[in-house]
Amino acid sequence: MSKKNVFLWSLVIALGGFLFGFDTAVISGAEQSIQKYWNLNTVQHGLTVSIALIGTIIGALLGSIPCDVFGRKKTLYIIAALYLISSLGTSLATNWYGFLIFRLLGGLGVGASSVTAPIYISEISPAERRGKLVGLFQFNVVFGIVVSYLSNYLIGLTGEHSWRLMLGIQAIPSAVFFFLLRFIPESPRWLIMKKGKIEEAREIFKIINPDTADRIITEISETDKEEKEVLQQDALFSKRYKTPVMLAILFAIFNQVSGINAIIYYSPRIFEMTGLGTSSSLLSTVGLGIINFSFTLLAMNFIDRVGRKTLMLIGSFGLIFTLGMVSYSFFAANFNGWSVPLFLFIYIAFFAFSQGAVIWVFISEIFPNQVRAKGQTLGSTTHWVMAATIAFSFPYIAEKAGGGNTFLFFCIMMCLQLIFVWKVMPETRGKSLEQIEHTLVLH
Repeated sequence: MSKKNVFLWSLVIALGGFLFGFDTAVISGAEQSIQKYWNLNTVQHGLTVSIALIGTIIGALLGSIPCDVFGRKKTLYIIAALYLISSLGTSLATNWYGFLIFRLLGGLGVGASSVTAPIYISEISPAERRGKLVGLFQFNVVFGIVVSYLSNYLIGLTGEHSWRLMLGIQAIPSAVFFFLLRFIPESPRWLIMKKGKIEEAREIFKIINPDTADRIITEISETDKEEKEVLQQDALFSKRYKTPVMLAILFAIFNQVSGINAIIYYSPRIFEMTGLGTSSSLLSTVGLGIINFSFTLLAMNFIDRVGRKTLMLIGSFGLIFTLGMVSYSFFAANFNGWSVPLFLFIYIAFFAFSQGAVIWVFISEIFPNQVRAKGQTLGSTTHWVMAATIAFSFPYIAEKAGGGNTFLFFCIMMCLQLIFVWKVMPETRGKSLEQIEHTLVLH
């Protein structure tokens, strides 16, 4: 029963990932209609698309505060409420400013979710299954993306103001997420570290795995005491934590300079740049989502077998090749109708199999228990600052520099990522969170 319980708890939390993905990608099908509806100029349009990412940055920055003070579970309730309010508000907005406020609230939910959900799952997962269980979060992120693409395509056939239904339909899974949270326990590691409730935590660990419960509590208590003594002098940005801090920042930067969010947000526009019609562009976007979903599922079955680093090496080579070919296609104007979509389909496959599956698992693993929420906040905030920057600037840069130069930049960044993975990134597969701490933290 223990495996089943942990899986079901992880699946409920991962529903926050579904809303994360849906909220992130749903704007792609609505952005051009919204621009026309309120007659937005280029700057206003860029703000409309990126405002949720600004909220995401704020949510990621502040996410560790309620996560540490109120607990992982209560923070997830707040996140579910933000998703629900945002979806209803954006669909019913009567003016552009109100729309921006409600999109901002959705972004707050996404940012806080990217901190809280991976932490929660990593803290309840057995070491040998942690990659797959935390991977459920990313799996649901891409599931949310593909559902939003498919939903946009189907709803887009209904009429001129279909964008309101595209955004409002998210209220249904938001309400379901809020309801299901009542059935999960609090993180046992948080109960020990922040509340000293060892017996309450012990009962949860016994449900997870009765054979290892006492040993894990002993490990947590020992490392917790050590970290509390150190934290009286040392903050997150101290020499002691320089390795996990560096890993989290670089991993998050490389995740975004791959161009993934530019492609997710603007894929219909990118496809139209190659001469595809609007309907074909939306349908091609659905194809991207399905491939993203399929290869994330595949990666979940390998992440605990071959490790995080191996997936990242495979992905880096694939991203370099596909981004290079997309860039070449733009330079040569060699579209043949489907060459850019084809290479972007392959790009998404490699991204989903590597960075997409690994990022939230890896960042949630590399920080010690006492600073995990702050470390996850650092990684998430870096990720979302880069995402917002790219989403805001992509239309302007693509227009001024052209598709060839834009995708060439992404390709060069992936060459640097390959060096980082090869020379710097450690393997965390099969180790407990406390063992990883002893490996990465300076003693």
